[in-house]
Amino acid sequence: LPTNGGPQLLTPPQLLAKTGNDMVFPVVMAALVSGIDKHGDLMRMSIASPGNDFRLGAMEAPPAVMSMYLGDDMTTYLKAFSEGGPAAYTPQTKTLSFGADAIAPIEVPAEDRNRTSPFPYGGARFEFRACGSSQNVSLINTVLNTIAAEGFKTISDRVDAGESVDAVARDLLSKHMRVVFNGNGYDPAWPEKAVELGIWRIDSGVEAMKRFNDTKNVELFEKMGVLTGEECEARRAVLLEHYVGTVEMEAKVMCDMIRQHVLPCCNDAGVGDRRAIQKGMERIEKSLKEVEEAEDEAAKATLARELRLDTMIKVREACDAAEKECPPAKWTLGTYENLLFLDTHEF
Repeated sequence: LPTNGGPQLLTPPQLLAKTGNDMVFPVVMAALVSGIDKHGDLMRMSIASPGNDFRLGAMEAPPAVMSMYLGDDMTTYLKAFSEGGPAAYTPQTKTLSFGADAIAPIEVPAEDRNRTSPFPYGGARFEFRACGSSQNVSLINTVLNTIAAEGFKTISDRVDAGESVDAVARDLLSKHMRVVFNGNGYDPAWPEKAVELGIWRIDSGVEAMKRFNDTKNVELFEKMGVLTGEECEARRAVLLEHYVGTVEMEAKVMCDMIRQHVLPCCNDAGVGDRRAIQKGMERIEKSLKEVEEAEDEAAKATLARELRLDTMIKVREACDAAEKECPPAKWTLGTYENLLFLDTHEF
């Protein structure tokens, strides 16, 4: 969060040097903590994409729980501040060794960025680690900036109404620190625990997309002068249509691969559960027709997600089982071995 005056709002020494007021940093953090807690659904919506339903919760991606990681030092400081403690914060450092005598150790921020958190603080910055690699981050940045701006506006309005700035910051932190989680986001018990704490958890990308035009979110965007209700509705429709279109293409390609390769290979080699594969392909085609006939974007996307994450996965399992039984010479699709060792194979 840079400013046109020079200091970076998430770097305490810069703020203190510029303002001479150690109250500024906890106010900034109060605005962000409260915003993430209130609008985690929007954060989840902003990173909802066809691919992220497969990725979240694995492969160095956080689960679909919109918590934030601050590290032990920052968390202890903010909790103490919210209970009346001092406003000054001195970031701690730790020594990082490279394990080689030829390379000298370096000092790094103590707040190590937690790879299992969607929004970890890593010293002078937050990272939103949940966005997909193919996503355009413009919507993500719009959401994050709007959430932050609304947090600052909330504090400003309350101070203008007569409250002291430190009292407002302490109050917001006391109410919203539940969103801070410094543990292992891959712990199977964490998502359920998060729900109990009231932290936003939306496993389905489609359900997250549908929340774009919820009353709370439209009011936020309109209040901050970012989007109108009609613009929220339009963007919601685009997200859902993109999801449906992606699934339709994948499903049709899968049916083509089964019809043109998997079944002929199985018939030629006399292996695999050909009846199950045939029936699976027919189920996919039937589900595609149901998606096309659904009444609106939301209904289409809901059916498409079920097709993609249930029906297509089950059919693939049958195809994978057949591939294991089929002799390589009779299998006409590229195998993982082919893909990994392209330079050693002739096709």
